[in-house]
Amino acid sequence: MSIVVTGATGALGRLVIEELLAAQVPADSIAAVVRNEEKAAELAARGVELRIADYSAPETLAGAFRAGDRVLMISGSEVGQRVAQHTAVIDAAKAAGVAQLAYTGILGGPDADFALADEHKVTERLILESGLPYTFLRNGWYTENYTANLAPVLAHSAVVSNAGDGRVASAARADYAAAAAVVVTGEGHLGKTYELSGDVAWTFAEYAAEVAGATGKEIAYRPVTPEAHLEILTGAGVPAPFAEILVDVDLAIGRGRLAGTSGDLARLIGRPTTPIAATIAAAVA
Repeated sequence: MSIVVTGATGALGRLVIEELLAAQVPADSIAAVVRNEEKAAELAARGVELRIADYSAPETLAGAFRAGDRVLMISGSEVGQRVAQHTAVIDAAKAAGVAQLAYTGILGGPDADFALADEHKVTERLILESGLPYTFLRNGWYTENYTANLAPVLAHSAVVSNAGDGRVASAARADYAAAAAVVVTGEGHLGKTYELSGDVAWTFAEYAAEVAGATGKEIAYRPVTPEAHLEILTGAGVPAPFAEILVDVDLAIGRGRLAGTSGDLARLIGRPTTPIAATIAAAVA
């Protein structure tokens, strides 16, 4: 039996493996499912088993899992292709007879009423229909979704959003990775659904104030209409389909869909979630 992390060279997957190793899980009990062996060379050098497979090539997934494995299935990043990709993973996991399939979905699950959630909702249904022992990790937003894009904020001295006064209960990516590591190493998580989010839900005005405090610059929050935000994003080079998704997410934030603070994340990791000020400070540094 191995603990298997798919998408292991991605931002979240790497952090999950770091959490597992830090928890003294033997490296040879961890398997990383990756597309590119070269990108995973550092993991292999540390004793982690590599299993080469691609979500988009179902035939490669036949050897990705073994009977009794505990699998963390990190959702694919290619919007529009994820249902087919996830179906291939689920089918391979079922054929192998894995002991657990933990899936990183989206906060709110079936109640999430924005386009980015659609493929996650279908995936959860497919997992339930498969009969596999499951755990649903419904991840809220990573604070890094915002701090990774500080350059334009600093260049224009403004945080721009069409979310109005909506709140986001984000947490650091490392917090979600720690929760995933707990779920695939611990007991009592089968059949459970966790709504994972930060302890504090913040507004974009508060985010702008935190960035200002961390940088010493005057940063304003500039609320805009969805139409204006779409024009700003596409004008900055964001592909129109992705820009539309971002605008739609902000509308969902305005409806309170990413503001939930269930406390599940802090309970799983045994500590408070990382404050946005800490993630902003790290990004600025």
